[in-house]
Amino acid sequence: MGDVSNIIKGLQDLCVNAGGKIVLALLVFIIGRIIIGKLVDMVRRGKAFEKMDPTVRSFMTNFVNVALYVILVISIISVLGVPMASVITVLASAGVAVGLALQGALSNLAGGIMLLVFRPFNVGDYVNAAGEEGVVKEIALLYTVLTTTDNKRIIVPNGSLMNANVTNFSAEETRRVDLTFSCAKGEDIQKVQDIMISVMNRNEKVLKDPAPFAQISGGTNEAMEFTVRAWCATADYWDVYFGLIQKIAEALGAAGVQAPAVRVITETK
Repeated sequence: MGDVSNIIKGLQDLCVNAGGKIVLALLVFIIGRIIIGKLVDMVRRGKAFEKMDPTVRSFMTNFVNVALYVILVISIISVLGVPMASVITVLASAGVAVGLALQGALSNLAGGIMLLVFRPFNVGDYVNAAGEEGVVKEIALLYTVLTTTDNKRIIVPNGSLMNANVTNFSAEETRRVDLTFSCAKGEDIQKVQDIMISVMNRNEKVLKDPAPFAQISGGTNEAMEFTVRAWCATADYWDVYFGLIQKIAEALGAAGVQAPAVRVITETK
């Protein structure tokens, strides 16, 4: 009976010790999460942090958050009484398997670092990349968040972005609007060109240099086709695009030009 009592007492002591460590670990986890939230918030509101580029700011916020959670996990392991030497040995033994399992994540992490270094785009730019298109809202450690024109959120892995062609519509200060109009074949070519040029010159958002362009560029047995080009500030692209479609069509109709029409060139911006 004495041996049984000793065994039961030993199990009770073990449960008490283990339970105490588990409770302490839970407290460390809860308090640690609160502290991490406060620290990340302090970093975000720091004066030096506010002066950073939005792209770097977004990336660094994610990095600091992940680094603090790694420290928290190590602290919890220590509180539970697991020898760090044993943990390191286990991690080293499983390193190859973990590396293979995390190939995609490591590729995305490397992609995030490369995006930060080479900066093919910044937060706020409108891009087309990896088959997706939208405004860059966030560049995180492993992924980039895009918001489409119809307000859908798209998550794109950074590894995919670094291995894909990227079209940055916001990179340059100016852009060219390309439109194609048609009219009946019997119309006066010079008259049609003058109407188009006049409309573009009256648009305040169309740049004078390079000068607006309107020339006949093709046609059929029934119609002539004109290419219209106008440069504008990148931020004014859509205003100029739709404004010219409407105003040129109206001007051609008012001048008595037969069968005025526009062929929309499918381009995203």
